[in-house]
Amino acid sequence: MNRNHSAYWILVMCLFATLAVRSDLRASLGGGEDSVLVPLKPDQREIPYDEYVPVSRETLPTSPAFKFSSPSFFAVQVNVNDSGRNIVGDAANEPSIAVDPLNPSRMAIGWRQFNTISSSFRQAGYGYTTDGGFTWRFPGVIEPGVFRSDPVLDSDSDGNFYYNSLTSVGGLFSCQVFKSTNGGATWDTGTYAFGGDKQWMTIDKTGSIGNGNIYAFWTSAFSACPPGSFTRSVDRGFSYQSCLTIPNDPFWGTLTTGPDGELYVFGESSIGFEVVKSTTARDSTMAVLWDTATAVDLDGQISAFSGSGSPNPGGLLGQAWVAVDRSNTPTRGNLYALCSVDRFSNFDPLDVMFARSTDEGLTWSAPVRVNDDTSTTAWQWFGTMSVAPNGRIDVIWLDTRDNPGSVNSSLYYAYSFDGGVTWSSNIRLSNSFNPHLGWPQQNKMGDYFDMVSDDAGAHLAWAGTFNGEQDVYYGRITTPTSVAEGVQAPTDFALFQNYPNPFNPRTKIVYRVGSREFVELGVYDVLGREVATLVNEVKQPGRYEVTWDASSVASGVYLYRLQAGRFFESRRMLLLR
Repeated sequence: MNRNHSAYWILVMCLFATLAVRSDLRASLGGGEDSVLVPLKPDQREIPYDEYVPVSRETLPTSPAFKFSSPSFFAVQVNVNDSGRNIVGDAANEPSIAVDPLNPSRMAIGWRQFNTISSSFRQAGYGYTTDGGFTWRFPGVIEPGVFRSDPVLDSDSDGNFYYNSLTSVGGLFSCQVFKSTNGGATWDTGTYAFGGDKQWMTIDKTGSIGNGNIYAFWTSAFSACPPGSFTRSVDRGFSYQSCLTIPNDPFWGTLTTGPDGELYVFGESSIGFEVVKSTTARDSTMAVLWDTATAVDLDGQISAFSGSGSPNPGGLLGQAWVAVDRSNTPTRGNLYALCSVDRFSNFDPLDVMFARSTDEGLTWSAPVRVNDDTSTTAWQWFGTMSVAPNGRIDVIWLDTRDNPGSVNSSLYYAYSFDGGVTWSSNIRLSNSFNPHLGWPQQNKMGDYFDMVSDDAGAHLAWAGTFNGEQDVYYGRITTPTSVAEGVQAPTDFALFQNYPNPFNPRTKIVYRVGSREFVELGVYDVLGREVATLVNEVKQPGRYEVTWDASSVASGVYLYRLQAGRFFESRRMLLLR
């Protein structure tokens, strides 16, 4: 190790220590029993502390799997046995999701799988669905007996899935990327992809010259190729190019591609939060050159290594998210940054902060707080962002506002239709759960959740402890309303969830009209093709019910959409024969 890299390693570890002290100070100032500090693992790196012990899932007891639904959200457990029941005694956290762009009913989720809650040894768990997330299969883990962590999943434009997984042998880090051509049911033997702790991966699906390129970056201090922290594949994952450095060494972040395949990397760095741009990374014939590196003000920093006063005592409280608007609307090309941060301007433990750039990252708006609570003691953590094809920005996070003085957290959601200038009221999606369950063997809830948005809502991979242990869930968010031309949609229009659901072959759909309008109600397949027109006429104010007979169509997930004047809303339903 050369002198420069030794100095950098010391700098990074000093930063980690500073974050720990600052977070523990915040916890202590909060008072109460949760402010008592607890011993942490020797460090936060993903290294094995316990030996691998094989466990047969078939021998473990089971209980009913957790699931629930509401008008704007339904959630179902993913790490279940072949009968769809919860496996008592195992644990799962830190999930990531891939959605097939050609058939959104096909999805895969990867996570850190613990065969027993008494051990910190984890493996690369995975599950998949073919019915839009209503049911999930959990075949097991990739490479049983191999220590793996930090799962990151994505899809390419052909519907192939990729699973980036970190491993550590003798304290040396590396990543392998596994590929699935059948929706996540099986995976290949993997390809070496350099890597390091807290890696993230994105795949270009823009249709540009970089379409299919795979990009990844990670924390350079814990790298397979120090001081390198970036690699790309220009042959769809058959090989990965030698490591490169990134200006100012961003870490604990994400990366994405713009409308024309330009690459953006975002994370915390030696200059604070920064976004780094490359326009050559998309071109396989050119070297990766970094065009700009610009500081982004989010009025805070990432919090890590917190004590028991923190909701996630052994890990990060969120990572830095970057997303690009690729819609055909006036906000196309906007660049967005978001993170749950320890604020500089106040002593609120954690807020979800957002900033916007309209000039490809050269300049940024002032930071905006997404969470709308009035508390100064609540934690808003694991802030996660994605952008829909229509330009809507979706943000979710975990929130302690409903449980003052406690770490118990609920899932919250907010959205913006105007590029983040204004935000919806916060929507509570779940009941509260205790994120400390699993400490210390599972050490933390992981370091992130993951989300993929579409025009009707968002697919979410998240974790909770509703069964008394850490488990992974799929969540489907339905965005309640849309806003057209800056005018708030009427609140007395509504589209309700069909019933029964799932159904065979008939189901009823109820909707409400608030004023005399021309009403269109149609049914669409997951590719957006209309399969039935149920209403196409002027309706007076009132409540209406219509029955759809699906005898002539195949089993699967369908969307039904109501449009009445400026109001429109979509929901999902499942036909099972």
